[in-house]
Amino acid sequence: MEGVLALMIPIVAVGGFFAWMISLSPVGKAFAERLKHGPPTGGTSEDQAELVENVEHLRREVAELAERVDFTERLLGQRKAMDQIERPKSDVAR
Repeated sequence: MEGVLALMIPIVAVGGFFAWMISLSPVGKAFAERLKHGPPTGGTSEDQAELVENVEHLRREVAELAERVDFTERLLGQRKAMDQIERPKSDVAR
């Protein structure tokens, strides 16, 4: 029992020190402000509509980028296949 207590004292001291340092940091102050004022409100319906529109726009952009990546992969695959076909048989045997 004394060994466990002797081990817990420095753990609690170090943990308390770090908790105190976090409470003094900007993150700790922001967390305290959030606790004081409660959770943020959802905003107006206009804000929500704008966010939905932005998310839809981002989804379209991601889909377009995925198509471009697929196209590039196909081109690289075709080039690799063409290089294998055009390679002389003497290089393949080596």
